[in-house]
Amino acid sequence: MATGEKAPGAFKTIGELSNELGVAQHILRYWETKFPQLRPLQRAGNRRYYRPADVELARMIHRLLNSEGYTVRGVQKVLRSKDVPQVGPVAAAVGDAAVAMERPSASSIDVERLKAIRHHLAALIED
Repeated sequence: MATGEKAPGAFKTIGELSNELGVAQHILRYWETKFPQLRPLQRAGNRRYYRPADVELARMIHRLLNSEGYTVRGVQKVLRSKDVPQVGPVAAAVGDAAVAMERPSASSIDVERLKAIRHHLAALIED
């Protein structure tokens, strides 16, 4: 990592995210009003800090609006229909899945693996 570069999981300021995406800062603030899932931390002086999940969500919004041709309302619908979490580690995993616009078929889901995970989690909770 070169001097001055942040770690991949580091929080980004609105200026850093704006430069990365190639959009003006006021566009990011506008997105915050239109997409309730995009909620960066705000510290003293209302300074915004975008968590890695926020950054991934902003990238997805940018891609949908500017590459895929979605409208703001269309992106809102995609985010609602895919149950994108407000913020958290799962948001990064949503990424391209929200763009796919179709749910996985039952045959593509490894049900037995999911059952094993559920059993393992239940055992951990009981301990």
